[in-house]
Amino acid sequence: MKLLLVVAAALIDADHRVLIAQRPKDKPLGGLWEFPGGKVGPDESPEQALMRELHEELGLIVKEPCLAPLTFASHRYDDFHLLMPLYVCRRWEGLAVAREGQALKWVRPGKLRDHPMPPADAPLIPPLIDLLGGG
Repeated sequence: MKLLLVVAAALIDADHRVLIAQRPKDKPLGGLWEFPGGKVGPDESPEQALMRELHEELGLIVKEPCLAPLTFASHRYDDFHLLMPLYVCRRWEGLAVAREGQALKWVRPGKLRDHPMPPADAPLIPPLIDLLGGG
């Protein structure tokens, strides 16, 4: 089974809210909410991939020292196995803009479960709540 390495970010604002993005309806798992990020390229570290993805998807500039690993998800889908580290980021340059037509939402950690997520993203919520509290 193919192993797919994907990286994600919990962007946390000054009010301790987390940014989530809604997958476009025409993509696999369309309509579900997820943490921003994407696939790690063959010549990239997870941090490099995350900085690239956050710039491409949201127009944000993130520096590597601002990314702190928090937890990871390991989930078997029908045709691949996904491994996804989640990094916490509290500092970036720019305002988050949906560059790929996705909906964006800042959510309190305790309300993340109110937004349907792909199976690999949901297990990332408890460590965030532990870190930030439910509020």
